[in-house]
Amino acid sequence: MPGVTSTPELISPDRPDRPDRPDRRALLRAALAGGAVLGAGAALPAAPAVAAGRGAGRPDTPAAALRALRHGNHRWSTRHQTHPHEADGDRLLAVSGQHPFAVVLGCIDSRVPPELVFDQGLGDLMTVRSAGCVLDEAVLGSIAYGVLELDIPLVMVLGHQSCGAVTAAVHAAETGEELPAHISYVAEQIRPAIDHTQTGPARVDATITANVRLVRSRLAAEPDLAARTATGRLAVVGARYELATQQVLLVT
Repeated sequence: MPGVTSTPELISPDRPDRPDRPDRRALLRAALAGGAVLGAGAALPAAPAVAAGRGAGRPDTPAAALRALRHGNHRWSTRHQTHPHEADGDRLLAVSGQHPFAVVLGCIDSRVPPELVFDQGLGDLMTVRSAGCVLDEAVLGSIAYGVLELDIPLVMVLGHQSCGAVTAAVHAAETGEELPAHISYVAEQIRPAIDHTQTGPARVDATITANVRLVRSRLAAEPDLAARTATGRLAVVGARYELATQQVLLVT
């Protein structure tokens, strides 16, 4: 929250495991995941009979999911990416369904694509992106779908160094400058996180972290998500990506 400036830490798995989960709401899941191939006569080859097996090997606890993100970011930041799940077989497996292990709510900034900074591949992450990680009903509904319908065990709010949305919000608050309508909405959502203990670039940087905390807290308070965190089936965490080092730091 505003005024809190504790230093982010390297992400690390520290949440409890959760029990095996039943396959629920299959009809809704299939309907939302389905699609059509464009083009006359176009067809995809039948997926192998083992297609559903991809989900069996995914991280299925909050701790395991966070560990997978931590390891992936380490590969990215040290230039040892493996570019997983991009082969032809993985593309065929995707025809039959999706089994992402984490929801990442990130900013729209083109320098912070979650699949790259966590070295993940096709079907590994469900990504939701909005300027400054701002929440609205569409964002909340998208995250809820991932958690409730796909049984994803981890939600990460991912802010980043030099966030333009946060910079605009701080500038507008300091100067009273009127922003264009839609951008003004974003700035107003970020405004409660503005850190008033700092000035200049330090204020922007502290607000980036405070905004991650604010969004994380709002998500964790959502009744459907809170019910899962209470049983250890879900963790909602905050983090920020450092452009200078390519490292993701956990925001506590």
